Amino acid sequence: MQNPSSDETETVSEAFNQFYYNLLDQLPGIGIGLLIIILGVLLGIWLGKFFQRRISARTSDPLMSRFLGKAIRFIVIITAIMLALRAAGLGGIATGILTAAGASAVVLGFAFKDIGENFIAGIILAFNRPFDVEDTVEIGSNFGKVKALEFRYTKLKTFDGKDVYIPNSDVLTEPVTNYTEDGFFRWSFIIGIAYEDNIDGAKKTVMQALRKEPTVIEDKDHQNFVIEDELATSTVNLKVFFWVDTTDFRMQALITKGNVVRAVKEALEDNGYYMPADIQEIKLYGGEKEFPVRLAPNTESPAKKS
Repeated sequence: MQNPSSDETETVSEAFNQFYYNLLDQLPGIGIGLLIIILGVLLGIWLGKFFQRRISARTSDPLMSRFLGKAIRFIVIITAIMLALRAAGLGGIATGILTAAGASAVVLGFAFKDIGENFIAGIILAFNRPFDVEDTVEIGSNFGKVKALEFRYTKLKTFDGKDVYIPNSDVLTEPVTNYTEDGFFRWSFIIGIAYEDNIDGAKKTVMQALRKEPTVIEDKDHQNFVIEDELATSTVNLKVFFWVDTTDFRMQALITKGNVVRAVKEALEDNGYYMPADIQEIKLYGGEKEFPVRLAPNTESPAKKS
């Protein structure tokens, strides 16, 4: 009677030998597949950089060129992997991957809904967007310079040093304010003069101070002006509007505003305009009829008086 354990040993041995010989038969194909993957990765990297340089040179748009360069690189690498699987005799696996991807597209669509939205939004932003690299923008509550546009997010560098990664879908749906697209931004501030001062004279003095500031812009499209803003408790408030260059926003624009505020204040003082502080009124309630005031004794020495 034949031993069952002997049959099992022969079956395992035959299966191992069959696997071994099949592996030897497929080694050339596997080697070719690995070579295709290596060449595909190298080719993808080279093509990505090549098209990135060409697109950047033609469009002068580093965000679009970088985004499309990465897209081309990934497409070439994925194509190389599929070709490598077929060359290695694993075409069934490649077909299965594609079939599974198609069959599970709906499931993956729900599972990776946010990723898909951000990817599609990134493609849209690569071709049609309200900013370029190094532009100063405000996206929702985030304010800073645009540093990169990736497949899933847009990177901002805030002016206090934070790196903010905003999902591309939010960039499309949130209001985007671009401070540097045309290079101009209008600042404003309020300054108060005394009620007895001449308002027209004060406004002329302010305008003269604005024209002396070299970093303030004024032309037919960007007019600087001063208006009466409010009759406050102790002052007539004038509101000053002036334009600045925002190419180096935000630091240079803030420095310009500081220079203008100082220059206007000094010009008003030099021309005899008084800028009073707020007047405080004290009221006495209850049984108090008088407010006692006591003068401090004069401590000045006789020698100083003489």
